[in-house]
Amino acid sequence: MAYWPQKPPLPETSEQLRARIPGWGVDLDPKDRPAVPQEVFDPAGYGAHWEFPDRQPEGYGPRERSVEHAFLPPVFGTTAPLHGVSGRIRRFAYDRFSEGRNAHWLLLIAADRVDTFEGLLTAAASGRPDDPVTESGVLAEAGHHPVGSRAGRVDAHHQWIDPVVVAGPWVAAAAGVAVAGAAVVRRLTR
Repeated sequence: MAYWPQKPPLPETSEQLRARIPGWGVDLDPKDRPAVPQEVFDPAGYGAHWEFPDRQPEGYGPRERSVEHAFLPPVFGTTAPLHGVSGRIRRFAYDRFSEGRNAHWLLLIAADRVDTFEGLLTAAASGRPDDPVTESGVLAEAGHHPVGSRAGRVDAHHQWIDPVVVAGPWVAAAAGVAVAGAAVVRRLTR
């Protein structure tokens, strides 16, 4: 466990590990370590007054924690507490799947996409919706040598898809709204 000053006992002895895993423990002898003689293990010399550091209160409710760890680290970030549907997806990913499973990471990616959509809805509800035309710099592009400024850049191989990546979701959303609106109008006029 990384949070205790003492090294925990190994589930197998060094001899068992060395016999089972080729190359295991090649630096076990301190004489073979590059840091020796600088490396000094002196538990009383590091100045910590605690056996285990004080734990930070969780504040906004339980933080997400990997199932591989027994508990949260003593200090953790609090700048982005879980919220909304994206928070529930992240909580499910951490509670259910190990970090070694693809499902864990795919759920976190999905939660990021949902969080983006939640941000769009929040901005629209606040009366200040996102403006992809001015915020993306598309209008400034025309007045600042749009073709000449792209020549010789290292990102030239993906420049062709940049407009699709930037405008594609907005075009798809507009098309979805148009199709849904047309369906509603058809249903109302029958």
